[in-house]
Amino acid sequence: MYREMVRIRHYEGRILQEYHADKTPAWDIGAGLIPGEMHLSAGQEPAAVGVCAHLRKGDAITAPHRPHHFALAHGVDMKAMTAEIYGRTSGLCQGKGGHMHLFDPENHFSCSGIIGQGYPVACGQAMAFKRRGTDHVAVAVAGEGAANQGAFHESLNLAAVWNLPVVFVIEDNDWAISVPRSHSTANTSNADRAAGYGMPGVRVENNDPDAIHEAAGAAIERARAGEGPSLLEIHTVRLWGHFEGDAQAYRGAELETLDERDPIPAYAARLIEAGDLTDDQVEQIKAEADAEVDAAVQFALGSPIPTADDALLHVFA
Repeated sequence: MYREMVRIRHYEGRILQEYHADKTPAWDIGAGLIPGEMHLSAGQEPAAVGVCAHLRKGDAITAPHRPHHFALAHGVDMKAMTAEIYGRTSGLCQGKGGHMHLFDPENHFSCSGIIGQGYPVACGQAMAFKRRGTDHVAVAVAGEGAANQGAFHESLNLAAVWNLPVVFVIEDNDWAISVPRSHSTANTSNADRAAGYGMPGVRVENNDPDAIHEAAGAAIERARAGEGPSLLEIHTVRLWGHFEGDAQAYRGAELETLDERDPIPAYAARLIEAGDLTDDQVEQIKAEADAEVDAAVQFALGSPIPTADDALLHVFA
């Protein structure tokens, strides 16, 4: 899990660098090799690795508009995903989806810019798994702001009524864009909402990879055994802006403490103290991540840019 967290962070650090490289001196969100919005997940890596450690080939994930950590942790090809982010024809969707609309049928991974959109889709995937008689599970991921969407409540209710093998995951990073949860949500734990739909609900504090791993394992095992859905809320942290270019003035003094909440050095220190990791291994893991990320970026930069005629492909007439 530590290795995967480092891999994800190095990947997004490079995307951050590439995204900003050609958008100056005047900020233009539509300019550059990676045009459009960019939502990065630095700080939220524990949620992805803790959950995905229990998933296997054939299980499904629907992710939100901040998707890269779950995509990589679930096995989506880094080169194809990077090419998609760059809008190249070798990308997952031939460059037409971009970073918020990654779709990988081989790994049953999808995401969307629509808030809460993945919850109903995950119910459909779980229903298909159940009707086929498999023990595959679907995992639906969204932020705490999405827990106030109608699709969230309708999906939990339907999953419970049909006893579907689905795990609903909420990443609570305290901010729904720039709105604190205290201004939008009456209860302090969305996990408490699970009781209203007759399913277990667990909230994991402190962005702890091991605690997330334990809670996710229990929920996924329950789903595989045919015992129905669960709700897992993970209190995590968003180290960077909601999107790149976000000045984050709304966070105030919190910005000064974010480095202290970074889960990667904290996890490394715990593993080193326990004798499960060495300083040399830390440096080796970083070097391996950098090499893989660089190869993915070079693959994307060397891939063809779509032509005007490509706009007529893969669309309904």
